[in-house]
Amino acid sequence: MTSARLPHAFYNRPTLDVTADLIGKVLVHETRAGLAAGMIVEAEAYIGEGDPACHAAPGPTRRNEPLYGPPGVAYVYLNYGMHYLVNAVTEAKGAPAAVLIRALAPLDGITLMSKRRGSKPVREGDLCRGPGNLTRALGISLKENRLDLTSSRLWIEDRGLATGRLRWGTRIGITRGADRPWRCWAAGHASVSGRRT
Repeated sequence: MTSARLPHAFYNRPTLDVTADLIGKVLVHETRAGLAAGMIVEAEAYIGEGDPACHAAPGPTRRNEPLYGPPGVAYVYLNYGMHYLVNAVTEAKGAPAAVLIRALAPLDGITLMSKRRGSKPVREGDLCRGPGNLTRALGISLKENRLDLTSSRLWIEDRGLATGRLRWGTRIGITRGADRPWRCWAAGHASVSGRRT
């Protein structure tokens, strides 16, 4: 099986294009405990200061600074004080946008993922179902914020995996900008976290 890390040029494109192209790619995190990876099956776009759901909506802040930086960088934040969420920064430097990784189909390090998810048994297909679950399963926290996705311990690679048909729908888990159809997923995949129709 051949694989290649996605280059900066992959992310330096319109965010909706990157969102669609991320479906089927593999998110990988290597730690001292081991390597864990999963195929991206669901993602959401957040684009610019004009998007009320994007962290860039209020303009530049210390927290959202990575969004304004170069493409191909990880933007990780704590959501509601409970869950870490991981995003891939897109578009040119100065144009704040990113893709939130919402769900993965587990591939590597499944035993490690299960251990990180806690003492209760979790079905393999549910280990990385949801943006907070996948960061927990892969051991992603604020320590990974601002990492270069092309050259660090956290990266996205192309293994040539097929996902079948893609579907688009409105974003979920937000109250503002929820009408924008910027969520993309692999149609019918069991690990998709939100509505599959």
